[in-house]
Amino acid sequence: MNDIHQIIREIRKEVAFNRGASTDCNSAQLDQELLEQIEAACFSKEACKGLSASEVKAVVDGVFNQMRRHDVIEPLINDPAVTEIMINGPDRVFIEKNGRVEQTSLAFDNKERLEDLIQNIVSRVNRSVNEAEPLVDARLEDGSRVNVVLPPVALNGPLVTIRKFPERSMTIDDLLRFNSLTPEAAIFLEKLVQSRYNIFICGGTGSGKTSYLNALSSLIPYEERIVTIEDSAELQLSCIPNLARLETRNANTEGRGKIPIKSLIKTSLRMRPDRIIVGEVRGEEALDMLQAMNTGHDGSMSTGHANSTEDMLSRLETMVLMAAPLPLEAIKKQIASALDIIIFLSRLRDYTRRTMEITEVIGYRQGEVLLNPLFIFEEEGTDDMGNVRGSLKRTNNLLRNKSKAMLRGVELE
Repeated sequence: MNDIHQIIREIRKEVAFNRGASTDCNSAQLDQELLEQIEAACFSKEACKGLSASEVKAVVDGVFNQMRRHDVIEPLINDPAVTEIMINGPDRVFIEKNGRVEQTSLAFDNKERLEDLIQNIVSRVNRSVNEAEPLVDARLEDGSRVNVVLPPVALNGPLVTIRKFPERSMTIDDLLRFNSLTPEAAIFLEKLVQSRYNIFICGGTGSGKTSYLNALSSLIPYEERIVTIEDSAELQLSCIPNLARLETRNANTEGRGKIPIKSLIKTSLRMRPDRIIVGEVRGEEALDMLQAMNTGHDGSMSTGHANSTEDMLSRLETMVLMAAPLPLEAIKKQIASALDIIIFLSRLRDYTRRTMEITEVIGYRQGEVLLNPLFIFEEEGTDDMGNVRGSLKRTNNLLRNKSKAMLRGVELE
């Protein structure tokens, strides 16, 4: 295998190819031209004559992936079972597969090859990353999310994390199949979406917030106009024809041209949206999102990082304070008025992603946002295979605020 890697390096150096054009990954003509050059170089090379057909193919694919695709991680990109790729420097590549993290035997030839891959990825989405600006979020052609951290912030070499997304968007049926939801809860959520309740999805890293948001968004009536706002475009709302997608932009090398989520939310209000979907709130844009929910854009949705429903409320308060020094009471009233439903997700110890709570926000009283838990996950132990047993159970509490459902003629319960 080491000999094959050496042959790949040698052939790559020999192949005459315009590196400037190599970033255009959509050009089938350039792809075919390069493949022909690689094959010709391979068949004329003495070292390749003793290789088997499968080894020759590995050489051709290896050179091609380095020059036109994603180098050594191209097989991981194409593997549907791999959900996350973590590159910790040129010689350590980890993956998440079937919910478990493992190290692969893959490695880049050197740090420069990894840096070339990084620049290739970020340039395709009109972003840049360098020592002066060592952090960037980007995405692959299929929508997979990419995070890059360069030295000197990354001490042991460039760090790349790729969160892959399925070829088709997640649906409620998928959540049922993965036991993240029960049929009763799925029907209830579908009615909430149709009734245009404002829904906020929260959970820890890797709990499936974006996939869940995709699933709920698939329930939106197709005739509505939807505006999505994201840091890095991840949502897959193929079922909505009247869809306006907005994405933030980082500042250029001169520090100009930055367009944050906060600005996009304000712009979206002039686009006649029926609903606004914010991929994730992390900072001061939370105030603009809450105000949008409070000003006639019912049915809007968003996500955020938190360890519980109550923790999400506290984080929203902190985020709003980042935008304006408002009295805490005013912030809590704003949250209670804007949000109708909070869904809390978690990744359990058996690596499954479950809906832990579906909670109604029912108002504000005596300094606290009042919550009404409607569904709660009840664990029933662990089976012999280490799988967590349990399900999402309906509580004895009824939905208090039925006005939106009544307005649209939806019978909730």
